[in-house]
Amino acid sequence: MEVIPQKNIKVKIEVSSWQLAIEEVGNILVKNQDIKKEYIGAMVDAVLQLGPYIVLSPGFALAHAEPSSYVINNSMSLITLKNPVSFGSVNDPVNVVLCIACTDRSSHIESLQKIASKLIIDGTIEKLAACTNEVELYELINS
Repeated sequence: MEVIPQKNIKVKIEVSSWQLAIEEVGNILVKNQDIKKEYIGAMVDAVLQLGPYIVLSPGFALAHAEPSSYVINNSMSLITLKNPVSFGSVNDPVNVVLCIACTDRSSHIESLQKIASKLIIDGTIEKLAACTNEVELYELINS
């Protein structure tokens, strides 16, 4: 089962801040008309208000916000960063950012479980970060 489509994956994106990393991963879903631009602002606001709780493990951030009218379709996107950025977390720096957008609180549980089962394997974040093209990253995350 495809967890993240190849059109929702980008590698080695250049950004200078965690805010721009969230913007880049979110813009993939805006381009595909899965979310409205306001959802990106909601993701950034969540980190500003609650702290870097989205940095779940060393090198990895799960960008998201509350389900809202800003989400058109349940979707996920994934980027790797050319140069890691700091969120102010003990798990910094981050070089892999996954964005999840949900219309409700339960619709993406199965997909999240599949991704989580991959991400908890030692070395997976490093393997994702080391991918040099979208096809390689797509095959790794969807295998």
